[in-house]
Amino acid sequence: MLTSGVSRFLLSFLLIASCIGCSQKDNNAEFITTFGSEGSGKGEFSYVEDFAFDQFGNVMITDALNANVQVFKPDGTYIIMFGGKGEKESNLKKPEGIAIDSDGNIHVADYLSGFIKKYTPAYQHILTYSGYGTEEGKTQETEFMTFHKNGLLYVPEAGNNRVSVFDSDGKFKFSFGEAGVENGQFNRPEAVKHMSNGNLVVSDLGNHRIQVFDEYGKFISSWGQEGRGAGEFKKPSGVAIDSRDNIYVAEIGNNRIQKFNSKGEFQYMFGSTGRETGEFGNIHGLAIGPDGHLFVADTANNRVQVFSVR
Repeated sequence: MLTSGVSRFLLSFLLIASCIGCSQKDNNAEFITTFGSEGSGKGEFSYVEDFAFDQFGNVMITDALNANVQVFKPDGTYIIMFGGKGEKESNLKKPEGIAIDSDGNIHVADYLSGFIKKYTPAYQHILTYSGYGTEEGKTQETEFMTFHKNGLLYVPEAGNNRVSVFDSDGKFKFSFGEAGVENGQFNRPEAVKHMSNGNLVVSDLGNHRIQVFDEYGKFISSWGQEGRGAGEFKKPSGVAIDSRDNIYVAEIGNNRIQKFNSKGEFQYMFGSTGRETGEFGNIHGLAIGPDGHLFVADTANNRVQVFSVR
């Protein structure tokens, strides 16, 4: 039997630990706003996936099941949508990844067709490239991509367990990665984003880890393993990188977000499964907006949540 003194000590410790956890969440990730609801109309979502921001700070959001891209002001005010289901060149089947090139053109990766479709800043379709397949230059089950400061588009392919690279005109350049568990290998890579030094951060979903590569696809480092603890992952999905190269990682399996510094060292985490603000369901893409706020694809809840992060 524990003595009363030991019991009081343990109770005090648990209360302090609990308060530290609450304070950490409140101080480091402050809820700002949310927008969206279930549906297929303006400002409604069926399966929120990923984000990109234009030169005016407007946010473009892919919706896989509604097969469209919606554009909003940073405060969540609806502007317009494009893409949509159909057989025209401008239509989409299951858009997931989205990125904007240096000329403001919008590139949307279609998970089902393998096509990457390019639209003008005025949302007019101008080019379709790639296509579904396993050979180089084709893509399969594309996820959350990024335009690098070198002008190239890096496209993670969950279906091919690699990252394919194109220029802004849709010309294939090279690819890296293959199926496996070793360094430089993937099990359904979900997202790729780049740091200020040009290094690429890839969420290796099926291997429950983050891998880092240089811009040529050379492996540099990795961290993480399957679990629920700090620095552990369960199906890491979206990745966002802020102006100080801090790395934010969403986890489908744990419905939370972890923050790491540029060296991959754990900083804090927030979120849990649920429908309240600060809670998530089937969490997918992440993005840092022009104002430094973190946009979160709260997919199962058919909404976007926005946080101020420190």
